[in-house]
Amino acid sequence: MNLHDRATATQRVVDRFRVRPFGWATGGTCLHLARAQMRALKHRPPAIPRFRSALGARRALHAAGHADLAGLLDSMLPRIAPAAMWVGDLALMQGDGEFDAIVVSAGRLMAGYHSEALDRGVVNIEAHAFIGAWRL
Repeated sequence: MNLHDRATATQRVVDRFRVRPFGWATGGTCLHLARAQMRALKHRPPAIPRFRSALGARRALHAAGHADLAGLLDSMLPRIAPAAMWVGDLALMQGDGEFDAIVVSAGRLMAGYHSEALDRGVVNIEAHAFIGAWRL
């Protein structure tokens, strides 16, 4: 997929999640955002188990055999250096709570859920220290 098509597909996904407030039970999590982005860029990620809380999400992650979100992403995608990210790639940033946060590269900014704006949906986040990045 060329960069123009990646950017167009990424913008469609981000726009869809901008109006979806964060919600464990409503499909408004960074994991749902990441899965939608993977599908938009022609990957075939597994279905996300239903969960209704942070505890349920943690249990689902462990049931899938992963200790954390980095392990889950490592099992599906090639890890890259954060400086090598293209528009549409995924990154993991330090979260404020129990989980770190998966974000989508939207050029100079990242798009994702932010603890100070969970009721607004996905917002632009200034890129800073990454835990890891993955190529889509």
